[in-house]
Amino acid sequence: MQIGFIGLGKMGGNMVHRILRDSDHEVVAFDYNEEAVETSEGHGATGVRSLEDLVQGLGQPRTVWVMVPSGDPTEETIAKLAELLEADDTIVDGGNTKWHDDVRRASALDEQGIHYVDVGTSGGVWGLEIGYCMMVGGYGESVRRLAPILDVLAPPDGWRHFGDAGAGHFVKMVHNGVEYGIMQAYAEGFELMYKSRFPIELKEVAGLWNRGSVVRSWLCELAERAFTEEGNDLEAIKGHVSDSGEGRWALVDSLDLDVPTPVMAASLYARFYSRDEGDYTHRVLAALRGQFGGHAIERAAGAG
Repeated sequence: MQIGFIGLGKMGGNMVHRILRDSDHEVVAFDYNEEAVETSEGHGATGVRSLEDLVQGLGQPRTVWVMVPSGDPTEETIAKLAELLEADDTIVDGGNTKWHDDVRRASALDEQGIHYVDVGTSGGVWGLEIGYCMMVGGYGESVRRLAPILDVLAPPDGWRHFGDAGAGHFVKMVHNGVEYGIMQAYAEGFELMYKSRFPIELKEVAGLWNRGSVVRSWLCELAERAFTEEGNDLEAIKGHVSDSGEGRWALVDSLDLDVPTPVMAASLYARFYSRDEGDYTHRVLAALRGQFGGHAIERAAGAG
């Protein structure tokens, strides 16, 4: 199979590498970063320098995988491709797109006869070696056409088709919300042990938990690796935790569907606090305690 690939960053570049290393498929690759294109060429891809060249370099019917940052970059790329592609071609969005956007795009592209497939992709930088877990949405015919590529990118039995356009990114959105909750639970548990009276080596705990424990997981394996590399106190790491947006989207959908998700909500808010976005809340709490109970208030530096 021949496929065009747009976006050759950490994820996209590794996906192109895996396709070329593990199959006889052909890849025509494009990125605005010339160095990224050259790297993919080194793995065997045909590098091009524009979207127009990418489309021209593919035989019909074309399949183009978009792996660029979510939001405007993805929106603009797909809009441009819609002008360049023809009926029976396929656009695949493998980034972190909001599923509502998939539904809208698929409907618009359908009017032009262009197929649209959304692929929620999990695996991070490890996907090159172990494969990517892939959650797929789109018409059955469109997904069947893409299946040879999905079979290479995913580990054995590592992708599923969940319904029409949007289904893949919906499942990935929920996946990320669950991921937030699991990570938060691990973080709280490790902090509790770190602050205890016992000289507990947390890398030993994480390693032990992965040997028969009910909380064993890949995230726990990564925790063992992190404590081994960074030390028990993680002193070289700043406690600032960003979010990709999918956890927020999951909470919005949970409200729309009347599904309580207190763990997802708490874990997302914890990330906000890690970025000092809850600092004002704590100042209000301190002020109120000072007012109703006469409790001492710690003043900020220089505040007198």
